[in-house]
Amino acid sequence: MHHSQINSDIRKLIADGTVLPAHPLALTAERQLDKKHQRALTRYYIDAGSGGLAVGVHTTQFAIRDVGLYRPVLELAAEAAANWTKRPLALVAGLAGPTRQAVTEARTARDIGYHAGLLSLAAMKSASEDEIIAHCAAVAAEIPLVGFYLQPAVGGVVLSSRFWQRFASIDNVIAIKIAPFNRYRTLDVLRGVAAAGALDRVAIYTGNDDHILLDLMLPFDLRDNGVTTRTYFKGGLLGHWSVWTASAIKQFERCKAARHKDSIPADLLALDARVTDCNSAFFDVANDFHGCIAGCHEVLRRQGLMQGLWCLDPNEGLSPGQKDEIDRVTREHADLSDDAFVAANLNKWLA
Repeated sequence: MHHSQINSDIRKLIADGTVLPAHPLALTAERQLDKKHQRALTRYYIDAGSGGLAVGVHTTQFAIRDVGLYRPVLELAAEAAANWTKRPLALVAGLAGPTRQAVTEARTARDIGYHAGLLSLAAMKSASEDEIIAHCAAVAAEIPLVGFYLQPAVGGVVLSSRFWQRFASIDNVIAIKIAPFNRYRTLDVLRGVAAAGALDRVAIYTGNDDHILLDLMLPFDLRDNGVTTRTYFKGGLLGHWSVWTASAIKQFERCKAARHKDSIPADLLALDARVTDCNSAFFDVANDFHGCIAGCHEVLRRQGLMQGLWCLDPNEGLSPGQKDEIDRVTREHADLSDDAFVAANLNKWLA
């Protein structure tokens, strides 16, 4: 599927920038798929106002592939979304593994009705740049691609600006999620896309959980041979946005409205640090992100959107002290939560 075949409203939604929560995986105590709560999560993200969903990604747990849940989880999200709303929603499927696996997943996602694939390169750590580009091109032949610069702490590969120039030159690339949690590497991607002349075709999305709001509101000036090109992040695709989503969408709209202006309100700039503080607890920064998925589960569990913290890996859970940190940020940043919104709608979503 070529990007020109995507519904025009959805293509415009992705290109203009939107909120794409990374969909978690709801499990029972027996670590089986909890369809009731999984469906409720999808409904929650839609009613919160998200522009789409990212399913089968890191937050959904890569291990769904090992237990035969990749297709069922993608299908459940697509069906739940289609049955819940008629407004355009961008469906992005996580793609992983070596080329044969990633191509197979791309075909699966495309056949279910997903519009693009977020391509993890974690399996390509030992490959050369040429091999990685060939891998990306093979997957792009099946489905429009969203590039993914995943931070090395959770399996990402360090990639050069030249790599991103070559990646952005692949015709079926429509967006890149920049998530190295590193300013220098973030600029590498921006410079690469600019060098490819692709800033008008490839939408830049933030996944930098330590810098979400500043990424979304600040201009980035890129210089080449004395010529300045100013660009902006268009949207975000974030595990952080799997929680307190209704509030996150309001923050996104404020950031979007602040772009292209001569000044940005100090309170909005300062809000970035508060969001980062929340992320430090949810994503377990103190323990090198070990509890990042369970931390999001804990927030959703408290709201009733999940029954428990269970991950597919029994060894994956909250780190020592992480619950106290979540308690702290929930107390200190209570105005950033969407607890009231969830409480008012939870019964409807669980029905």
